[in-house]
Amino acid sequence: MTTQPITGPTPAAALHDDAERMSREEIAALQLTRLRATLRHAYAHVPFYRRRFDAAGVAPDDCRTLADLARFPFTTKADLRENYPYGMFAVPQADVRRIHVSSGTTGLPTVVGYTERDLHTWASLVARCIRGAGGRPGHKVHVAFGYGLFTGGLGVHYGAEHLGCTVVPASGGMTARQVRLIQDLRPEIVMVTPSYMLTLLDEFDRQGVDAAASSLRVGIFGAEPWGEGMRREIEERAGIDAVDIYGLSELMGPGVAGESATTKDGLHIWEDHFRPEIVDPLGERNLPDGTTGELVLTSLTKEAVPIIRYRTRDLTRLLPGTAWPGMRRMERVTGRSDDMIILRGVNVFPTQIEELVLQTPGLSPHFQLVLGRRDRMDHLVVRVEARPDLPTDARAAASARLARAVKDGVGVTVEVTAVDPDTLERSIGKLRRVVDTREH
Repeated sequence: MTTQPITGPTPAAALHDDAERMSREEIAALQLTRLRATLRHAYAHVPFYRRRFDAAGVAPDDCRTLADLARFPFTTKADLRENYPYGMFAVPQADVRRIHVSSGTTGLPTVVGYTERDLHTWASLVARCIRGAGGRPGHKVHVAFGYGLFTGGLGVHYGAEHLGCTVVPASGGMTARQVRLIQDLRPEIVMVTPSYMLTLLDEFDRQGVDAAASSLRVGIFGAEPWGEGMRREIEERAGIDAVDIYGLSELMGPGVAGESATTKDGLHIWEDHFRPEIVDPLGERNLPDGTTGELVLTSLTKEAVPIIRYRTRDLTRLLPGTAWPGMRRMERVTGRSDDMIILRGVNVFPTQIEELVLQTPGLSPHFQLVLGRRDRMDHLVVRVEARPDLPTDARAAASARLARAVKDGVGVTVEVTAVDPDTLERSIGKLRRVVDTREH
């Protein structure tokens, strides 16, 4: 979708910093210098990495080319949890200016810290993302990500202020009030999870307000996978440009990669600060650019908690840069290797179901996959919220249409249950997509 531009007369390229203007060759040279420094920093100050490197028979100075990074061991979420709370820190506690903690729903939480320089880097990268989406100094940004230990709210807040924007720190929840604030304070930009944006749009409808007539012109969405179908629905209903932002707390938070509103062709990874790789999701073999696999990221400038070859579990592929030619793009995340469901021999991802839900009249994009057993066989239930205007007696027919679409499009038989709006559990504005109730 193309909306009325909010960028003013200055093109985005004219506002790029020096690193954004670098060629691919210049980026690669900078990466190697920073990678070698990061490996030395991690080895010298994090006992976990010293043990891992020694066990693998590699030392920091063995990294003479970028390809040599593949010789070094991976880092996983389990490693971070096993070193809870401060075992991954590489600086004294007195040098740490902030701590964030991820949710610990499946075990101990992961703890990450930031030096003053780390916080400045984080803010500058989020500012890049907002600028690439069309934001400019003086714009108002309505932040509906959760604030607190979660990196989303504070991460984008400081990035917007770094760019020179005015921030409305709405946080999550109190949806009716958020719609009122958008009408009264007239922000140009909204930053939130895509699923909660749909909740906001439903509230606009309930209040009898045309969301497309609001002041909003750009939506920057992240913290959960979302597909082109959801982008189209948000853009059409809200009258905005919807762009992606990517990040994860283990590496920094939101702002590891951002999408340009002029191209909308995937997320450019800020490769002056992160080195991406694609590996076999079920193994350790590196895959060439253009091949779909698991994204692995190495921090290049983090001081407090350097991260070497972190297995994100996000499935994507690397492509040449477009809006930022020196930075490679990652295709929109199609799912997570740990969210993939193997149902009677068929691989099923939540994003596949999402596309079909969006094509089914009467059903909202808020859904959850519940995997269990029935008659000793794996059985998948798709619980999906009905749209507010769908009559109760029409839910069975809508559920049947979605079940047929999944059978035809994905190749598996599922049970579909349409539930009341706003009944599926949400955490920090996003849904828990997969629930496995089987005994392990």
